[in-house]
Amino acid sequence: MNIKEKLEKYLGKSITESGNKEIYFSLVKLCNELSAERKTPETKKKLYYISAEFLIGKLLSNNLINLGIYDRVKELLCENKKSLSEIEECEIEPSLGNGGLGRLAACFMDSIATLGLNGDGIGLLYHLGLFRQSFKNNMQTETPDYWMEEEGWLIDTGKEYEVDFGGKKAISKMYDILVPGYEKNLSKLHLFDIKSIDENIITQGISFDKTNIEKNLTLFLYPDDSDEDGRMLRIYQEYFMVSSAAQLIVEEAQLRGCNLYDLNEYAAVQINDTHPAMIIPELIRILCEKGIDFEKACETVQKTCAYTNHTVMAEALEKWNGIALQRTLPKMMEIIEKLDEKVRKKYSNEDLYILDDHKRVHMANMAIHYGYSINGVAKLHTNILKTSALNSFYRAYPHKFNNKTNGITFRRWLLKANPCLTGFIAELLGDDFKRDASLLKGLEAYKDDTSVLEKFADIKLGNKRMLKEYLAKEHNISVDENSIFDIQIKRLHEYKRQQLNAIYLIDKFLEIKEGKLPASSITAIFGAKAAPSYVAAKDIIHLILTLSKVVENDEEAKKFLKIVFIPNYNVTNAEKLIPACDISEQISLASKEASGTGNMKMMLNGAVTLGTLDGANVEIESLVGKDNIYIFGASSGEIATKIDSYNPKSVWENNPRLSRALDFITCPEMINAGNKERLERLKINLSESDYFMALYDFEDYKKTKNKMIEDYKDKTAWARKMLMNTANSGYFSSDRTIEEYNNDIWKLGKI
Repeated sequence: MNIKEKLEKYLGKSITESGNKEIYFSLVKLCNELSAERKTPETKKKLYYISAEFLIGKLLSNNLINLGIYDRVKELLCENKKSLSEIEECEIEPSLGNGGLGRLAACFMDSIATLGLNGDGIGLLYHLGLFRQSFKNNMQTETPDYWMEEEGWLIDTGKEYEVDFGGKKAISKMYDILVPGYEKNLSKLHLFDIKSIDENIITQGISFDKTNIEKNLTLFLYPDDSDEDGRMLRIYQEYFMVSSAAQLIVEEAQLRGCNLYDLNEYAAVQINDTHPAMIIPELIRILCEKGIDFEKACETVQKTCAYTNHTVMAEALEKWNGIALQRTLPKMMEIIEKLDEKVRKKYSNEDLYILDDHKRVHMANMAIHYGYSINGVAKLHTNILKTSALNSFYRAYPHKFNNKTNGITFRRWLLKANPCLTGFIAELLGDDFKRDASLLKGLEAYKDDTSVLEKFADIKLGNKRMLKEYLAKEHNISVDENSIFDIQIKRLHEYKRQQLNAIYLIDKFLEIKEGKLPASSITAIFGAKAAPSYVAAKDIIHLILTLSKVVENDEEAKKFLKIVFIPNYNVTNAEKLIPACDISEQISLASKEASGTGNMKMMLNGAVTLGTLDGANVEIESLVGKDNIYIFGASSGEIATKIDSYNPKSVWENNPRLSRALDFITCPEMINAGNKERLERLKINLSESDYFMALYDFEDYKKTKNKMIEDYKDKTAWARKMLMNTANSGYFSSDRTIEEYNNDIWKLGKI
C-alpha cells in the first residue's frame, strides 16, 4: 500500500501543501478504510459488552500502531516537513467516559479485537461528555465538552430502532467506531444516539431542561440526578441504551440462525456495572413479544447475561424508584415485579429481593439472580463480595461467583505513551513483548545491571522533562524535573482519599516553614473531576487549589514543595503524566477500591506504588515483592471491625501535628486565598465525620511516604524498583483479562 498516494488522494493536493487539520482528517479516513478491510472470526456465539461509558481517548496514534503503520506514517510526514505529534494535537478527545469503569471498557475493546474474538461494545453517543472542567477562584466549574466533528471516527450505520417509553416513542440511531486489534482483527463500538437530540437546549454551564427527553437524552454522561427530574432522566437514558442494545442483539442473533429459544447459544451479554442491568427485563420483554413463554424467556435470558460488579459501596449499586419506573416504563416494571415474585417464592431472605419495602428496584440484585455469572475485578474485591457485601447472594449462588482481575491495554500505555522506554525494552528483549506482555518478566535479568538501571532512570527523567514542557506550554505551570513527581490522578471521591494526600501536604508545608526540609523536593500532581452535585468532592478540590496558591506565594516553601492540579483530567493528560510518575498514589480506604487500573498503568511505566492493601494493590505487592512497593494503613479486615465505631476526634486530639494541619485548613492565610464556607465545611467534615478514615491512616501514610522520599535519593536502588515494577506488570494486560473472561464466562470459541 502506498500511504503517500492514499493521503494525497484524500487531500486533493500534496502533503507538503496541506494543513495539519486536513492531514489529520485524511489519516482518520485512512485508518477507517484499513480497519474496515479487517475481518473478525464469525463464530456462532457473539459477545456484546454493554457499558454506560467507554473512555477511549484520542484514537489516531493508537490506531496507527494497531494497524502497523505508525512508523511509516511518521517517517512520511517527516519527509514532507510535517510532525505527527503536532497533527495528533488536532484531534479532540471523545467524551464518552469519565473514570476507571470507562477506561476499562475501552481497554477491553482493544483486547477483544486483538484476540480475534467475535465481540462488540455497546454504549451511548454522548454529545457533551461528563463536562469540561476548569478552575475559577480555586473552584471547579463545568461547561459542555464539545467533541463531535463532521469528519471523524464516527460512522453512521444507517441503522435505527424505535424505543417505547410507556407510549412515548423515540428513535435511536446507531453509529460505529471501528476498533482495530494489534496487527490483526477488528471489533466495533456501537453507540446509540436519540435522533431528536438538540444541543441548543443548554442554557448556562451544563444546565438544561431535564424533562425534555426528546432533546436531552444523549447530551451528557451521568446527568445530575440530585433531583427527581434528573433521576427520571437517568432512567430514560439507561433504558434507551438497553432497549437499542437488546433489539440489535436479537436482530443479529436471528440473522445468524437463532430461533430465540437458544439465544444464549448465539449471544453473551456482559453487563458492565449496574447501569445496563435493565437489559435483562428488556430482553425478556422482546422474547415474550415474539411468542416465547415468560418462564422460558427468563430461563434463556438468565443463560445469556453476565454481570461485572465494580463496587462494594451501597450508594453506587443503583436502586431506582419503582413508582417512577411504573410511570415511565410500565412494561419494564411489570416484568421486574414478576422477576421479584419468582425470587420471593424461592427465598425468604429479604436481602435477596429485587424490590424492597420502599418499592425501590435493586439493579444489582436483578443482575445477580438473572445472570449466569457474577465477577469481581480483583482478588480482594471478589473475596469481599463473597464474604460480606454480597454474601447472601454468594450463599445462594456460589457457582456464579468468580474473579476477573482488571487489566489495561499495555500497548497504549507503553508503546504509545512511553516510546523511549518501549524502544529500550525492545533492545533488551526483542519485540515479542508487544504481543505478549508476560515477556516483560525478562527484564528481571537486568535488575543488577548498572548500565540498564541508569538508562531506566534517564528515560524517566526525559519523560519528566517532557511533562515539564507540556505543563509550561498548556497551563503556564513551572515544575522542577529533578524533584520527585508524586501523582494522584483518578476520579475525585472521598473513598479515594485525595483529602489524605492534601493533609500530608499541609503538614509538609508547615514542616518546611519550621526548617525541617524534605529529603527531596516534592512536586505533588493531582488530576480529577468531581461530580457537579458532589459537594464534599468539590470542597476537596478547593482545598488543594487553595493550598497550592498559599505554597506558591511562600518564597521559602516553594523551593521544596509544588502542588499542581491539572484541569480537565482525561486520557490525553494521563498519557503525559503516567510515564513521568515517580510515586503512584493508590491510597483508597482498604476494602473500598474494587481494583483500580491507574495503579497498573503507572506500574507498567516504572512508577513505585504508595498504597493501601486495597483492590489490585494486593496483587501488585504479590508480584513485585515488598521491597518494590510501599504499603501503609489499616487492612480491610481492621477497617471492617472499626468503621462503625470510628471517632475521628479521638485521633486528631491525640496527634498534635494532625490537629495543627486540620486547623490550617481554616487559618487566615487559607481563608484569604480561598472560600471560607467551603474550607470550614470541609474541616468539619474531616474532623467530625471523616467517613473514609483519612485521619485514622494519616500517621502511617506520613511515615511511609517520607520513607519513599528518603529512599528516592538512592538513584540506583530506586531505578531497580522501577525496573521491577515494569518487569512484573505483564499480568495486568487486558489481553489476559479478556482471555479469562472468554474461557470462563463467554466461551465464544478458541482464541
